[in-house]
Amino acid sequence: MNLELQPTEEVINTWTVIFLPKGGDKYNGKLTVTNKRLVYDMLYNIKSISNIVTSSYAVARGENSVIEIPKTDIIKVEVEKSFFAKKVHVTVTDGTVFTFSYGMMNIDPVAEAIKAK
Repeated sequence: MNLELQPTEEVINTWTVIFLPKGGDKYNGKLTVTNKRLVYDMLYNIKSISNIVTSSYAVARGENSVIEIPKTDIIKVEVEKSFFAKKVHVTVTDGTVFTFSYGMMNIDPVAEAIKAK
């Protein structure tokens, strides 16, 4: 995905992470964090490729779905760590929680980028 940056927007970093929506689905994709938003490009659904996430932040683009979350909508960022899974939970203004897993890798840089303005 070619990310079109908004005026004064700068990319902080990009990570390959798993998106874990409610219901147990798992989506592999790239999370790009900028100073203005989070953009998650879902490459495919690990459980069932035909499932698509429905959210006011999800947009279908071709065969993939993209989640775009403006940082102004983020009200809470929480990190959860266990031995096998490091996750960040992002809560937005409507109460929706988006969970991203970085597997056994250190999730702290991802969480810090999300918190950065």
